[in-house]
Amino acid sequence: MIEKNMLPKEFLSLATVQASEENALLDKQNVVGVALGTKWSGGTDTGEKAITVLVDTKLPSELLRDDDLIPSELSGVPTDVQEVGVLQAGRTLSAPKTNGSSPSLDEAPASAPAGRAEAPREAVDPLALARRFRPAFGGLSVGHFQITAGTYGTAVYDAASLPGIPPRFYILSNNHVLANTNAAAIGDPILQPGPFDGGVVPSDVIARLSRYVPIKFITPGQPAPLNFVDAAVAEGQFHDLDRRIFWVGNLRGVNPAPTVGLAVQKTGRTTSWTTGRITNINATVDVNYGGGRVARFANQLLTTNMSAGGDSGSIVAELDNDFAVGLLFAGSPAVTVVNRITLVEAALGIRVYP
Repeated sequence: MIEKNMLPKEFLSLATVQASEENALLDKQNVVGVALGTKWSGGTDTGEKAITVLVDTKLPSELLRDDDLIPSELSGVPTDVQEVGVLQAGRTLSAPKTNGSSPSLDEAPASAPAGRAEAPREAVDPLALARRFRPAFGGLSVGHFQITAGTYGTAVYDAASLPGIPPRFYILSNNHVLANTNAAAIGDPILQPGPFDGGVVPSDVIARLSRYVPIKFITPGQPAPLNFVDAAVAEGQFHDLDRRIFWVGNLRGVNPAPTVGLAVQKTGRTTSWTTGRITNINATVDVNYGGGRVARFANQLLTTNMSAGGDSGSIVAELDNDFAVGLLFAGSPAVTVVNRITLVEAALGIRVYP
């Protein structure tokens, strides 16, 4: 998919080549994504524009079949192979083991807590954003009552109410944070803090699930359906919701076409305030959701690693002027994957900035 209004003009010709070659590249062994970026050599960015082929593990060419080798160029455009590991939504946080396994933030636990349970102290004590706040603001722990915890991105309202008097106000985060990866019902309680951080029904209910964009998963033997956002909103009371994002402040606008190299920031439940830079644009990536479920997302942004489990739902904004660029939803120890904010707004019919 090529959205010309979302691409810097210097990448338009590369996007055409990417579109024609993408499916064949994604069929190759170890390939988990295709994107636009720059070519690296010896650990140095050459600045030369390239089609980036994302692999979970780089293998010596002699271990690959001829059909799985990545050509050095495609239609005259250089390629660059980048090892990113397994891309996951709801990445695992290191924490004391329970029943032989580590809890995974942003995902549904084996069973929802029946009452207020004390989370492992060594996992939570350093996390100031895992506490309860009213009014709640961007960057805090939040989640559907049957998951662990993710991040409250910011407060938003219906686009159709501008100009006018918004009748409803919402928390913006991911589908897998607020809608339990398609498993929730509209009206389900949303807790702040999330259940992993001690949130319980009814005392910590801050909102109710209002709407979400369903995630379409790959079925073996069938064409892979494309997703563009992992996003949802939950309606809360105006006095309980603050648009401010901790350590970022109020968003000052939206950037519909961020480019490679742009410095960005986010505040999230687990890693607090972090910075990074956009490494790739127009990315099509296969993201793991656990339980053998994989979803393909198109037109994504990739940044340097700036997140961990529990940060899903964070707003990613320009570092210099606080313009929103995306909604964080997945990653690996090497990269962070971000939905474009303009696609999030369009899919949910909301505005993050007046």
